[in-house]
Amino acid sequence: MKKIVYALLVLGCGVFPAQAQKEYGLSFSSLISDNLTLENAIRLGLENNSDFLTARQEIAVAEQKVNEAKFLFLPQFSLQGTATLYDLDYPMVLPGTVANRFLPGQALADKSDQFFGVGVTATQYLYSGGRIRNTLKIARANLKQVQSRYETVKNTAVLDIKKSFFNLLFAQQYDQFMQELLDQVARWQAHSSGDVWAQLRAQSAWAELQARRRMAARQLVQARQTMRVSLNKETNADFSIVGSFTPVRTEWELSQLYLRAMEYRPELKSALYALELDSISMDLALSKRYPDILLNASYEQLGADTLSDTNKQVSLSVRLPLPYNVSSQITQKKAEQKKSALRRAQIEDKIRTEVTHSFNEMRFWQEEVSIRQEQFNGLTEIWQRGRQYGSHQGVAPLEAAQSYARAAYDYWDALRQNLVAKAELEWAVGQDL
Repeated sequence: MKKIVYALLVLGCGVFPAQAQKEYGLSFSSLISDNLTLENAIRLGLENNSDFLTARQEIAVAEQKVNEAKFLFLPQFSLQGTATLYDLDYPMVLPGTVANRFLPGQALADKSDQFFGVGVTATQYLYSGGRIRNTLKIARANLKQVQSRYETVKNTAVLDIKKSFFNLLFAQQYDQFMQELLDQVARWQAHSSGDVWAQLRAQSAWAELQARRRMAARQLVQARQTMRVSLNKETNADFSIVGSFTPVRTEWELSQLYLRAMEYRPELKSALYALELDSISMDLALSKRYPDILLNASYEQLGADTLSDTNKQVSLSVRLPLPYNVSSQITQKKAEQKKSALRRAQIEDKIRTEVTHSFNEMRFWQEEVSIRQEQFNGLTEIWQRGRQYGSHQGVAPLEAAQSYARAAYDYWDALRQNLVAKAELEWAVGQDL
């Protein structure tokens, strides 16, 4: 019963889409660096990501190993020609590298000291105890594992690019806001009046606004550098990004996300393929107790002076290996199988934990950003009225600008957290939502 359930799990993974997340591909030119959208940034980042490109090459290598395993089912042909000069006092057989041919020696054939031969040999396994079939199964399971690792590398790279992209959008937005705010307030600061304590408060508020402006510029420089690293571009490379810096929501339920994560997370698929590999390795270890049945045929033209003589043969052979380590290998494979089963259960628990954490973060920030957006919009309306109709004298306008700057930062930071939480939830599920 357990084998049937396991087979259904493996079969289920086989019918799932090979690409859980969106397949961004590698068709984006690394020379294009102007007005990068999120999708184009991901394409450019993957195009330059050495880990991602290495994972693609590993797939190509694994595919060739599958092809090599398929060739084991076909007859193995060899074509060989030999030219031998000899001086023998007693007959001998040439080594296997020169076709194991018999040389009679002078006692039997004293008229010649040379021998020529050319021939073709074919060997076909008729029965191998399942070793060839299991070798092909191992190659295919290894290919599935490599494909899962490719998906894991891609998902990790996509998450890193998304986070860098949203952080840069936030830094650009806040830097522009602080520059405009400082330009507005600079004219008011010159008209600050009142007693010495009011002037102290005004100067303090103005200094804080200037410090916020410098910090915004510093954040922008850091965010651009982080984005360069995510895109794998040079440290002095110039680029620009464009995107919608607006809140996002998800209406998925946690139970639905659990199911999708178990379906699409490549780490779980990799664990299932590892369990499959262990089962095949068990069968391969057991197959050493069974004989090989081989069919061999050869055709040769040979002779001392000319290739006038012909040898033909067809042989059927049975070869029974007598390994000493069959029992120890079986014990080892059983232990590895149990280890893979425990690892799969551990990965399932880890995925559920990651999905739960990301889901809770997403729910919190999508509600929090709505509250802060409403508050910020209200403050913006008041700020616009104050700019047009309010007094710009004294410390009150500067302290109001302070509060407005803090509210703007809090809102856009919540928006950034909202976008990052969505990206992390998509990574935890293994699929774009």
